[in-house]
Amino acid sequence: MSSPEITSVSWGSMSVGGRLYKDCKVWPGGSRTWDWRETGTNHHPGVQPADLEEIVKKDVKTLVIGCGMSEALQVPASTLEYVTSHAIDVRVLRTEKAVAEYNSLASQGVRVGGVFHSTC
Repeated sequence: MSSPEITSVSWGSMSVGGRLYKDCKVWPGGSRTWDWRETGTNHHPGVQPADLEEIVKKDVKTLVIGCGMSEALQVPASTLEYVTSHAIDVRVLRTEKAVAEYNSLASQGVRVGGVFHSTC
C-alpha cells in the first residue's frame, strides 16, 4: 500500500483521494479527518502523542507534521520523542511545505504518514 497523494491544500481545506478535510491524518492506504476533540488537542500545548498513535501503528518510516499555515500549532518535545522512540523519522514544517515534503516522500515510495493542520 502506498501513501495517498495530497492533491491540494489551501486555508481551511485539503484534498486527499477526492475527499476534502480541514485537518487530516494520512498513512499508507488511507486518510481521515483529524478531529482535535478526540485527544483534547489545541494550538498550545499542541500535537500530542495520542494524535499520532494511529499513524505510528501503520508501520510508517517517516511522519510529517504540518503545524499550520502560520505555524501556530505547536509540537512539544515529548511528542517528537514519542515518534523517534518508535524509530520513525519526524519532520515538522509549515503546512504547505509539509504537504510538499509528504508528497515527495510518497512519490518515492517511502512509507510516510502525516498529520496536517490547514489553518493558523
